[in-house]
Amino acid sequence: MKFTQALLDPKLAPTAMKVALVVGSVLFTINHGSALAKGEMTRTRWLSGLITYLIPYSVNIHGQFTSSRKSIKN
Repeated sequence: MKFTQALLDPKLAPTAMKVALVVGSVLFTINHGSALAKGEMTRTRWLSGLITYLIPYSVNIHGQFTSSRKSIKN
């Protein structure tokens, strides 16, 4: 399996979604919380907010993918 396939793997996605929700929410609050509270969210900020959730998702998938490949080799 390639990493791009792993991004949507139903075995890996549930854990990555949980991590993305928790870590992404913390990061979103840090980076955009004041703008959200003040009603100053622009289109660019919303896009940045979306990416804030995609990064921890991708990193978690990468970790699971790398770990699974190492266990196959052993």
